[in-house]
Amino acid sequence: MTDTTSASKHEFKAEIKQLLDILVHSLYTNKDVFLRELVSNASDALEKARFESNSGNETADPDQELAIRISFDKDKNLLVVSDTGIGMSRDELMENIGTIAKSGSAEFLKKAREEKGGLEGLVGKFGVGFYSVFMVAREVVIRTRSIRPGEPAVEWKSDGLGTYEISDLDETVKRGTRIEVHLKEDDGEFAEKQRITGIVKKHSNFVSFPIFVEDERVNTIPAIWREPKFSITKEQYEEFYKFLTFDSEGPLETLHVSVDAPVQFNSLLFIPRQGMDLPVYGKDRYGLDLYVRRVLIEHGNKDLIPEYLGFVRGVVDSEDLPLNVARESLQENALLHKISTVITRQLLSHLQKLAKDDRDKYADFWNNHGRLFKLGYSDYANQEKYAELLRFNSSRFEDAKGLVSFDEYIERAKPDQKEIYYVFGASREAVALNPHMEIFRAKGLEVLYLFDNLDEFAMEAVRKYKDFELQSVEHAEPASLEKFETLKTPQTVEPLAEEDKTVFSSFLDRVKNILGDRVTEVRVSSRLSESPCCLVNPNDGMTSSMQKILQIVSKDTSIPKKIFEVNQDHILIRNLFAIYKANQADDYLSTAVEQLFESSLLLEGYLKDPHAMVSRIQELLNKSSGWYRAVTNA
Repeated sequence: MTDTTSASKHEFKAEIKQLLDILVHSLYTNKDVFLRELVSNASDALEKARFESNSGNETADPDQELAIRISFDKDKNLLVVSDTGIGMSRDELMENIGTIAKSGSAEFLKKAREEKGGLEGLVGKFGVGFYSVFMVAREVVIRTRSIRPGEPAVEWKSDGLGTYEISDLDETVKRGTRIEVHLKEDDGEFAEKQRITGIVKKHSNFVSFPIFVEDERVNTIPAIWREPKFSITKEQYEEFYKFLTFDSEGPLETLHVSVDAPVQFNSLLFIPRQGMDLPVYGKDRYGLDLYVRRVLIEHGNKDLIPEYLGFVRGVVDSEDLPLNVARESLQENALLHKISTVITRQLLSHLQKLAKDDRDKYADFWNNHGRLFKLGYSDYANQEKYAELLRFNSSRFEDAKGLVSFDEYIERAKPDQKEIYYVFGASREAVALNPHMEIFRAKGLEVLYLFDNLDEFAMEAVRKYKDFELQSVEHAEPASLEKFETLKTPQTVEPLAEEDKTVFSSFLDRVKNILGDRVTEVRVSSRLSESPCCLVNPNDGMTSSMQKILQIVSKDTSIPKKIFEVNQDHILIRNLFAIYKANQADDYLSTAVEQLFESSLLLEGYLKDPHAMVSRIQELLNKSSGWYRAVTNA
């Protein structure tokens, strides 16, 4: 036992007493943060000692190794954390151990009272630091000696119940600080090597000073993000990535960033080869690990990176953030917003370069991460870069594997074309059946294929790329396409005779009468060449697919009223017209029109109940098969 002299007893300030009461009597789900705080304080003390030594100042015990040592005694329920850092004098001990008394205590206490569960998330954000040790300690003894020659060693002792005692030590103690944590009976796990080593590797693995647990160094992986990029090999990056992510494969891309302004930080970012589930579908696992001077402050911080870049894994280490992020939560820290802004721009620029330099590799990126990336449609600050990086399948390709950018689409655009056309469909097969595509096929106009609902949101957000308007094929007026040469001449029937044109107009009125207020209008189509009819939105407000998305969100099951367009040159429409001319009230006409209308609803995904449609098809087959049999037997 060390002899002490000049012992003096002191009471904690009122706020410290409240804090200690919370720490001593509350339940915590993750008590290991106390060791992170002790190691962080030790690392900070070693940094200051190194600075003093490098400054040429005279120091006590100058030959000591700068290191942190952790020992334990399971039988005594004792944990000891020692460092050879700057140490403290008697006055500094009284001042520094109570840093929370100077700032942050009131806010911490407020948050602590509001918190329903464990409070480990608050420790370290309000300068609590050292006092978190009382989560596990029944008594704490600090023995320390300042780096300044001639300063006596002192001892600080407290049970955390309201008072502490400071004494001068009689014996000679080397420079640095030794903290003895006499553990509570239920916290003996913190006197076990495996438990201690696990905590150190999780939170303090990249501290720049060696950390020994019972004389075995445990932080053996260097913080390579702090090293110059030219000195790091591809193998080192890959090794670190696998350590960080537990991925068996190396990363697709690596981005090593060092920034001095507007905020100083280092980051090492990786794009994995494989994708992940979207956060919007319940897999909220994105975020970067935030370090302050090599000490892990928060795992998976979501304020450092936008959700649509959530596939990125990596670390960010800032010199500008205080080690304990005192007086404010991380979410409210303006520096994090600045860091996030820089990281986002760096990542987007890196992807732009990848897309330009290695088309196949970017295709791999898009196929694995493109769906998550599309969530960036609301990042208006970076919309130009975002739009440049979007990829789509299109009518130019023979299968769904081909990808095209807006820029590549524009390069192939026809003279006088100022639109980028797109269509939504569940698959290429579904798109092929879309009647609105017929006029684009006939004129050889490329159309982007949207297979994902997120594509619609991307198009709605971007709206215009360079000088080109993004336009759905549904909203393209046939008259605006007349300037483009027709490359594929559709199979036609004889034009309507002059005397039939007036009658055809009354035929359209009959069709409208059959469909009633389910449609807003029935008219002749100039967009169709292969299909007998289609539905068209009465205005260009939104596409049918976007309309369905909004209806799902609002739980609206109604069928929107649209224009019913008919192709007067289609053989089926001509046959129905002939039936109409023979008998305007023919029941077959009503049955066929109902069938055409519901077929159009089915193609657009609005048909709710197919029973009537199936029954009608069987009726039509009965009649047509009888006619066919009569003709073939004639």
